[in-house]
Formats: sequence, structure tokens, C-alpha cells
Amino acid sequence: MDLTALRRDYKKRRAWGLLSSVDLTGCDHDLIQSPAAIKEFVKQLVNLLKMQAHGPTRVEKFAEGSLEGYSAFQFIETSSIVIHFDDKAGDRAFIDIFSCCFFNPNAAEKFAQKYFRAKTSKNKILLRY
Repeated sequence: MDLTALRRDYKKRRAWGLLSSVDLTGCDHDLIQSPAAIKEFVKQLVNLLKMQAHGPTRVEKFAEGSLEGYSAFQFIETSSIVIHFDDKAGDRAFIDIFSCCFFNPNAAEKFAQKYFRAKTSKNKILLRY
């Protein structure tokens, strides 16, 4: 989405927040199974988007069978970043960034795709009121 148009719409509609849901497929298998790499991704993403982390990044692997995988959570001063990884079917990542301050969701998508070496990416952007 065109960032200028998105920013204009955000202001015009007096949005309370912005949600960017990034879906990645074909990620580097080892990266999405590395708690250290996941934490580093979150740190770099927070800096890229000019956000302020609140507390530590939480990364855990849980569930069973095909649902088992890593998830990450980071509070930010203006809301949160939540990530789920699927290393069983397609080496996928599902990244949700919500903030009540405007940020560049296109930059987030490009950075995520590059960092996790994903073959494809999609980004759904939603204004919250």
C-alpha cells in the first residue's frame, strides 16, 4: 500500500491504531527455530519502526505435533508485536504488529522477508478506530 495514502487515511479517519499482519512462506528453517535469531529480529524491527520496547522479548516453543513451534511476544510502549512460526509446513512466519502510533508497515514487511530469507510475503494492513 502507498505509504503517503495510508498516512493520509490514518489522519483523516482519526485512526486509533494501525495493524500490520505479515505472512511469510519459505523462511530459512534454522532461523525460525532459533530463539536468539527471533529475539534479534524483534530488536531490529522495534528499532527500524522507531518503537520503544517495554520489557523483554518472550520467545517460547510449545504445542504438540504439527502445531508445535516458536512464538514470540514483545510489548511496545504503544502496544505489541506477536509472532508465530510454523517450521512443519512451509517454514512460515505470521507477524502481527499493532501500534496506536503510525508506523511504516511496508518497511516491516520488507525487513521481515529479508531477515528470515522468505520466498514470499503478504501484508494485510488495517486501520483501527
